[in-house]
Amino acid sequence: MKVHRFAASLGAVVEGIDVRRIDDATWRTLNDLFCEHHVLAFPAQTLTPEDQMTFARWWGALVRHPYAGLAQHPDVIELRNYGKAKDINQHWHSDMTYNAAPPKLTMLYSLAAPGIGGDTAFANQELAYDALSDGLRRVVDSLEAVHSAEGLAAVYGESPKQAPRAEHPVARVHDETGRRSLFVCRAFTRRFVGWSREESAPLLEYLYQHAVRPEFQARHIWKAGDLVMWDNRCLQHFAVHDHGDAPRVIHRVQVEGPIPT
Repeated sequence: MKVHRFAASLGAVVEGIDVRRIDDATWRTLNDLFCEHHVLAFPAQTLTPEDQMTFARWWGALVRHPYAGLAQHPDVIELRNYGKAKDINQHWHSDMTYNAAPPKLTMLYSLAAPGIGGDTAFANQELAYDALSDGLRRVVDSLEAVHSAEGLAAVYGESPKQAPRAEHPVARVHDETGRRSLFVCRAFTRRFVGWSREESAPLLEYLYQHAVRPEFQARHIWKAGDLVMWDNRCLQHFAVHDHGDAPRVIHRVQVEGPIPT
């Protein structure tokens, strides 16, 4: 097994491993690498949906998306992006923060990748938190925010009134490393608890822009057969739709996480 970083801010490529054949010792090594680098990419894998789910379960129980899933494998979402079709993941976000216990990790397996473009960008929210001034960090530490899936429900033609919602700390503590990170995103964060949306908007807008500064970012350039997993507890991500008419087909699974504290 060979490991090399793909950016100073986050991410590592793990080569020489077949994720279908790991043992307890290998998993412990991978989890240590995961906590250190936050994104792990495993190139040249050959996986069925069952293989992907089996590997993901080393980290815990799988989480189903509230509005999507394959008929035979409801824990797997197929993401298909062709041509000029709108990509609902083309914005900075953390996955499913509207759940009381959002996923700890997201895992994508590429079935088809464009020759150019179609990267997934990541932003390290631990670095974003550390870069706040002492004064703003104290404010952020004191706040909780409301997260809601009502916008996502509308995209899928479901009732926004029935969409899940939750309240989370604006600065959450990683349950394994103890590191603090920002935990708000434009996609799902609505307002601060005890504040109106109008009052919340200026500070949230600052945090949204601060959280994805270029120096906190890294990208994964997809190839068919890539398996990529990232830490949803301390990252945001963005599916970049700059691949024209070339297809991009990916299977996604997610693993249950803790209630943010």
